Amino acid sequence: MGSSEMRFVLPGMRICAQEDHYQSGCGTYVLHGYVYASLAGVLQIQPVMKGPISENPSQTSTQDLVSVEVHSPGEQTVIPAVGDVVTAKVMSVNPRFAKLSILCVRESVLVQPFRGLVRKEDVRATEKDRVEMYKSFRPGDVILARVLSLGEASSGYLLTTAENELGVVIARSETAGVKMVPVSWVEMQCPKTYNKEFRKIAKVIPENLADMAVDVKVLNT
Repeated sequence: MGSSEMRFVLPGMRICAQEDHYQSGCGTYVLHGYVYASLAGVLQIQPVMKGPISENPSQTSTQDLVSVEVHSPGEQTVIPAVGDVVTAKVMSVNPRFAKLSILCVRESVLVQPFRGLVRKEDVRATEKDRVEMYKSFRPGDVILARVLSLGEASSGYLLTTAENELGVVIARSETAGVKMVPVSWVEMQCPKTYNKEFRKIAKVIPENLADMAVDVKVLNT
């Protein structure tokens, strides 16, 4: 692949093998030793720096390091990466997993959401065999989660809430429809009816998260 080569690629298209002089850049990801496109757009090969072909210090030959990138004009270039904390809305829940719509990556609001999945074994760090999905999340909840892996094409990103700072941050009462407040690690209470509902609650609610949720219209869709 030459540094001047450009072509249109689609999500999931294999671009090249990951080698010492090819690095995965924005709009791409690495899987099983190959660089794939995560966006539909134009492939660009951007020079990064000059470095050794091999990590072996006895080799002195050098070659330009290049970043393999995909750019889609007018579209978002922010995509979730392994380890990122994302804000997501719970779309559906069953006994084995919860399906999510990823709305924000770190502090960036996405133009188009990504699919995500939290499996039962990834809800908590301890007592995993005692986790009940319906007591952890409900459809409509807004949660903070961390990206575990890219997952399958049908399910989207695999996410985890198995940290104290991750879990439900915004939830509405099923009976009154008003925003609830956390009263313990595992319960939220409706300020109108005083009914309590179980949740896997995040320890810290980031400043202005509620305003962000309103901006992306996650509570009214």
